[in-house]
Amino acid sequence: MSTVQDSPPDSAPARGAYPQAWPAYNRAQMIEKQRVPELLRSLCSAIESPPQGRGRPRLPLADGVFAAVMKVYGGASSRRTTSDMRAYEKLGLIDHAPHYNSVCNVLENPTVTPILKAMIEESVRPLREVESDFAVDSSGFASSIYRRWFDAKYGRERTRGDFVKAHIMVGTKTNIVTSVEVTPAAISDYQIFSPLVKSTAARFDVARISADKAYSGRSNLALVDSIGAVPLIPFRSNAKKSAISPLWNRMYSYFHENAEEFYRLYHKRSNVEAAFYMIKSKFGAFVRSKTPTAQVNEVLCKIVCHNLCCLISASYELGVEPEFWSNGTAALTDSRPPARFRNIPPRTPWSRSVRPPGPN
Repeated sequence: MSTVQDSPPDSAPARGAYPQAWPAYNRAQMIEKQRVPELLRSLCSAIESPPQGRGRPRLPLADGVFAAVMKVYGGASSRRTTSDMRAYEKLGLIDHAPHYNSVCNVLENPTVTPILKAMIEESVRPLREVESDFAVDSSGFASSIYRRWFDAKYGRERTRGDFVKAHIMVGTKTNIVTSVEVTPAAISDYQIFSPLVKSTAARFDVARISADKAYSGRSNLALVDSIGAVPLIPFRSNAKKSAISPLWNRMYSYFHENAEEFYRLYHKRSNVEAAFYMIKSKFGAFVRSKTPTAQVNEVLCKIVCHNLCCLISASYELGVEPEFWSNGTAALTDSRPPARFRNIPPRTPWSRSVRPPGPN
């Protein structure tokens, strides 16, 4: 069981003490557009297409996922990305440049979602010896979908834009995303904490996890303690000691009696904010897709692009050489149901319409 004493007071740098290795940063930025498609091609190498039946030959699933991720990386529409796909075909990164509608179909495919999540999990393996401290948070990505309703109280029509929420956990040294869940906007942060922690703990030796007050609760503290890590989660102003949780009482006392040391360690949580800024500033703070499945996949594509960029920076700053699927991991396949069942939507939180606030 982890204890608070496992965290030395000087283990976190002071505010503003994050020097930038500018020569390595400059080299990584200059080579990024060349290295990203090369690393992505290696990451897509484990994707296998289902057996071809009757009908027109399908687009290889690996090429489709590659095209979808590079479309998001470029930030252009599917039509304007066609010239890029032809360039990748000439470079031998894909077998055939897909039609722009085929790229959209990949984003619409619900079976691509677990493939993208597996690619994100695999992309962080080269840094498993580098990262030990992690931070978690969520942020929204706006969409072009708006809901309108008549507000009887004020006698006018009101409008609200829909958005999807990305819950991520990042390594605080490289800002790489180690686990991610994309949910509707109404899903609370607290209940997504558990899958993020379990996914990261399966691939990293976790020492500390930082999170804001939205994640404060006995079950989350117990989860972090069960993996041998120290939870750095501030307590709410109305929190009190518990009669049934010694862990809660121990962290409560540490938080109030060692506030300066706690916040020095907790300051690493700012790296998850930096990661969201990196993702949104480079790949957009919105999603172009209209359907829920495509919106989820588009956000996951942004995370894949972000992780590849972090790996390129780490290769120059830390000397890490990215290598994927070196441990005999099983191939990623398209596990679509038979054709007669494909039109039946899965029962997920997305299938329920979100009713806007207003009178009944």
